[in-house]
Amino acid sequence: MAKKFSILRAELSSQAQEKSAALTRKMLTEMPLHELRNARGLSQQDLALLLNVQQPAIAKLERRTDVYISTLRSHIEALGGQLEILARFPEGDIRITTFSSTKESDAQNNDALVNVQNHP
Repeated sequence: MAKKFSILRAELSSQAQEKSAALTRKMLTEMPLHELRNARGLSQQDLALLLNVQQPAIAKLERRTDVYISTLRSHIEALGGQLEILARFPEGDIRITTFSSTKESDAQNNDALVNVQNHP
């Protein structure tokens, strides 16, 4: 007879549980677009309606490895998110603002600051 996953997880050593939790966190911070859409509870048809495109356009976008930043931004915003582009360097991360949406660019131009986040 099969055991419930919660029982199997509880039987793992604390080290194995920590390793599993770390892997889960990593997987939740890195995922392809189709998995992100699924995690947000949307079908391709749902997303197509939000973006005012046909469902095959969503399927095509999710298979591509090269897309326009504006297309990706629209896709992410329709999922309820906000697209940020970071350049990672040994001394820290730089948020690239060149590709920000118009209202983001206006706000950032008023501040005229570059956000540098140091690595731990």
